[in-house]
Amino acid sequence: MKKILLSVLAVVVVVVLVAVFVWRQQSGYTKVLTAKIVRQDLATVVSGTGQIKPKTYMNVGATSFGRITHFYVKEGDLVKKGETVAAIENVQQEANVNGQQAAIAAAKTDIASYIAAEKTAEANVEHAKADLEQKRLDWEREQALYKAGIESKANYDAKKALFDTDVASLNQAVAQLNQAKAQTESARGHMQTQVANLRVNQDLLDKTIAIAPFDGIVTNMPVREGETVVTGIQGTEGATLMTLADMSVITAEIKVDETDIVNVKLGQSADVTVDALPGKVFKGHVTLVGDQALLRSTGQATSTSTSGTEEAKDFKVVVTLDETSNDLRPGLSTTAKITTAQKSSALALPIQALMMHNPDDDNKAKGGVQAASTSSSAAKGVPVQGVYVVQNKSGKLRTVFVPVTTGITGATDIEVLSGLKEGDEIVIGPYKTLRDLKNNALIKRDTAKP
Repeated sequence: MKKILLSVLAVVVVVVLVAVFVWRQQSGYTKVLTAKIVRQDLATVVSGTGQIKPKTYMNVGATSFGRITHFYVKEGDLVKKGETVAAIENVQQEANVNGQQAAIAAAKTDIASYIAAEKTAEANVEHAKADLEQKRLDWEREQALYKAGIESKANYDAKKALFDTDVASLNQAVAQLNQAKAQTESARGHMQTQVANLRVNQDLLDKTIAIAPFDGIVTNMPVREGETVVTGIQGTEGATLMTLADMSVITAEIKVDETDIVNVKLGQSADVTVDALPGKVFKGHVTLVGDQALLRSTGQATSTSTSGTEEAKDFKVVVTLDETSNDLRPGLSTTAKITTAQKSSALALPIQALMMHNPDDDNKAKGGVQAASTSSSAAKGVPVQGVYVVQNKSGKLRTVFVPVTTGITGATDIEVLSGLKEGDEIVIGPYKTLRDLKNNALIKRDTAKP
């Protein structure tokens, strides 16, 4: 029994001695998490939410007052350019067109009769010319005979009278021809007036038929067959028959926070996801970056807002999808992740390791990397950006603050432009420990799993 008690006592003494040794070994050390500087692909991503919108869409408005007699399509239908989509009552317009067509037909008949009269007048002129030529020859012969004393004065006067009569007859025939031509031109002018009136009435008739202006899908029909529509400003009640959207080019119209918009540029690639289609990612690129800030609460442009309150603002960004899909519909909620910068095989460090360090906290520590890398601003006590590098000094691990310059920022890592090299070991946490860590502090790697 005594041997057993001595054995237990010996074990207890050994355990106590080991605990004291471990405590003394770890006394003054700070447990930290560390990581190595490695190279990896980095990408800066800006996110925004919004909705799916077709690049081209329009409201097909009513262009004539009247009752809707028929819809040839329904919401969700695909239509082709030039296809008739709706009809409005057109009794009066059709009657006006028919009346004008009848008037034009009558005018054409009048013109034909005037042209015939013109041909008759032309024939009369030719007949009068031939008759006058004959009378001129008889008159010239009569003059020669009269001068020779062979013909009597009575016959001379008779021949002269016949010649003068034919001159007057020719002038009359020419006048009648000119009158016939004038009547023909007048009839043609009246017919052109009738044609112009027909064009007006035909236009009014055409406006009772709604035609699809492009290939697209019917996305909205605010009125029903039998209701009365009126011409007016787009968006007013009863002025819009339907909305057509061209789904051949689809965009995601999103809002980007004002702090991120400076990094968004035209042509940048984006990944677009739609809430209604989980698991699908649509590739796209930025095609528009808005210049006008929008109030987040109302969506109203700041230039038109009368409110003087300060609040968060967004900017509109349009991402055009590289490929379309029949599953997409206008108005679907979407999220776009825009890659604003990327670099392959970049030297990177975890973002949480980056600290702002004031050299005054080191109590004018000397030597090592700190003394060599202290800048003029650091010498004046201005905080500098950097990380704590793990260095082995005389067999003990100590921290050395190294200023670094950084580049693009990824999801969890940031690019190192200067100050570190690949393979350097740095302190990355825990955050509370890292926040209070000092330069040249004794540390110990924490190997326990978090």
